[in-house]
Amino acid sequence: MNKLIAIIEDEPDIVELVSINLKKANFQVEGFENAESFFRFLKTRQPDLIILDLMLPDMDGFEVCKALKSQKRYTTIPIIMLTAKAEETEKILGLELGADDYVTKPFSPKELVARVKAVLRRLGTKTDEPIHINIGETIFIDTEKLEVMVNNKKIDLTSTEFKILNLLASKKGFVFSRESILEHLWGNEKIVIDRTVDVHIKHLREKLGEGARFIKNIRGMGYKIEE
Repeated sequence: MNKLIAIIEDEPDIVELVSINLKKANFQVEGFENAESFFRFLKTRQPDLIILDLMLPDMDGFEVCKALKSQKRYTTIPIIMLTAKAEETEKILGLELGADDYVTKPFSPKELVARVKAVLRRLGTKTDEPIHINIGETIFIDTEKLEVMVNNKKIDLTSTEFKILNLLASKKGFVFSRESILEHLWGNEKIVIDRTVDVHIKHLREKLGEGARFIKNIRGMGYKIEE
């Protein structure tokens, strides 16, 4: 079955334009003019990706993102935010809340479709990496189930946070530059600000708790896992 994309946007013209382009790319599409109608739909079916406008009539887009990422069953659904605000602080806030990408209005529908494909592709990428990775005696990573345990307690990471942790853990002691991390996450489609990696690392550390000590920031170079 083709991937289902949910568009939460109160401007019908934008929903129609994005829907047409997504359907041409063989996606299924469901459009919602407000958060309430989307959450009703969510009780019956879960989308593979959400395109979320920040300026909704009934609920702030940031709050919608926060609500989704706070529930275990929805935390892994990737979110691309649509925003008319070009300020870096707005983008950083979205990333901190768990969004996977953002697109600033006005935007190219073709670019948005490319972003959707890129996010879904990187989440579905399979490698020959080991199934289980231990970091010290504190962190346990199951790359097959996409699960992370800290002191035998499962923690919920966004898809991007998991990818970063898994990358760092794949070569312990190796320093990954911010550029190489962005390349791993987005490939050639990346059009992101430099602070993106720092935001995700900060959020990842907060969730890892005691395990955060293994992630080292090498000033002017990047990040590594050090046991």
